[in-house]
Amino acid sequence: MRRIGMWVALGGLLLSAACGGGGDSAGDRTGGTAGSQPSNLAVGFVAEPANLDFTTTEGAAIPQALLVNVYEGLVKLDQDGKIQPLLAEKWDVSADRKTYTFTLRKGVTFTNGAPFTADDVVFSIDRVTSDWKLKIKTQMDVVDKVEKKDDTTAVVTLKRPSNGWLYSMATRLGAMFSRTGVADLANKPVGTGPYQLGSWKRGDSIQLTANPKYWGPQPQVSQITLKYFKDATAMNNALLTSGIDVISAVQAPESLAQFADTSRFQVIEGTTNGEVVLSMNNARPPFNDKKVRQAVRHAIDHKALLDTAWAGRGQLIGSMVPPTDPWYEDRTADYPYDVAKAKALLGGKTYNVKLRIPNLPYAVAAAQVVKSQLAQVGINAEIDPLEFPARWLDVVFKQGDYDMSIINHVEPRDMGIFADKSYYFHYDNPEYGKLLASADEGSEQQQVDDLKAAAKLLSDDAAADWLFLFPNLIVAKKSVATGLPKNAIAESFDFTALTKQ
Repeated sequence: MRRIGMWVALGGLLLSAACGGGGDSAGDRTGGTAGSQPSNLAVGFVAEPANLDFTTTEGAAIPQALLVNVYEGLVKLDQDGKIQPLLAEKWDVSADRKTYTFTLRKGVTFTNGAPFTADDVVFSIDRVTSDWKLKIKTQMDVVDKVEKKDDTTAVVTLKRPSNGWLYSMATRLGAMFSRTGVADLANKPVGTGPYQLGSWKRGDSIQLTANPKYWGPQPQVSQITLKYFKDATAMNNALLTSGIDVISAVQAPESLAQFADTSRFQVIEGTTNGEVVLSMNNARPPFNDKKVRQAVRHAIDHKALLDTAWAGRGQLIGSMVPPTDPWYEDRTADYPYDVAKAKALLGGKTYNVKLRIPNLPYAVAAAQVVKSQLAQVGINAEIDPLEFPARWLDVVFKQGDYDMSIINHVEPRDMGIFADKSYYFHYDNPEYGKLLASADEGSEQQQVDDLKAAAKLLSDDAAADWLFLFPNLIVAKKSVATGLPKNAIAESFDFTALTKQ
């Protein structure tokens, strides 16, 4: 989802995800030899992909596993959220900011044996418009045409200048596909990355193995097993008993005490793009009433919620903008905790609503606090946990059959989802869309100014409530020496720099 990060797999819509403590930039992966002896490493996750096709299936779990690792783009994001070269060695931008000329790496092949050329760039970018099913594909509407100049040169011409387009190319939207490798993306991914799909035991694990024909240096960990757990306790126990080597995202921060032995374990804490959103269905009562939505925001004691639901880990932000974006402003003061004001906004009325949440630990924990706090102002929320991803994505995200929900939107720079009134929030304010359009086309300073204004408008309208920014909490054995992603800035969990002693 577009930040359904759902880590969620969004598992955080997990969705969904980078290497602090040793991550390389794409520009460094230009050659080399395999490092240490072949090794295996198992990483625990909470949300298994429903399939392996992130072009037709929402949620973060698929790009979390496959992007950068199996599929590569022309560019990628580094740990600081900066755009770095990947399959493109370099690019040039015309003076009018509408034409991008990419110089491609030579000698790159897909795992099906086909060479990667400019034809695949044309195919992949055009395919977003023609074949992708996700709402975020509209980010490619700005593209006028994609052309092959020669085998190693691709030219993209935009309809207008865009500050966000190249950034979008560092997400799943920019993944490069083989023209002969898209017949069964749900089961057989074909990419150019350092890993390829080894096996998939549905309900249990995905195994990635080193791609022997990779254009860059072979990864030092030759086999990665993504092990999926529905229960946070089971995942913790798996690390304690050496069933896995890494917990990709701690699902119960209070459990960190189990890993206090620094001779055995290491804890890494960083930031993410994941806004844990208390969604309100703007299209139906009672949340089609702005005053009711504002009442909800005043009724939530966000600090108490964070302390109770997530052991105080994370950050209060008050908007759809993480602190790593240049247009971030702390908007937590917009709606201070005020029970009396919330009741006044409700005008003495009471409401019964259904809080449909994914059955993910952070959502379940936060929902209990939300239910309790809303009850104090006269909003009685019935918690309805839905199996994630299938049931939640179908009932809430696709059908929009909900009053409230809680989900971690992890996709980078995803403010645009609120500009689409058909998106599951059903927020509809044309002025918001105009601000986003102006921000994309204007100068860098105009982009910052307009997006700050857009974030304020979202907050003023109480289009949703933002509970907290999800932290990146990883626990690993000491034997995992380098390459763990301190900051989850991108959609992928980047395995490419991992080393194991």
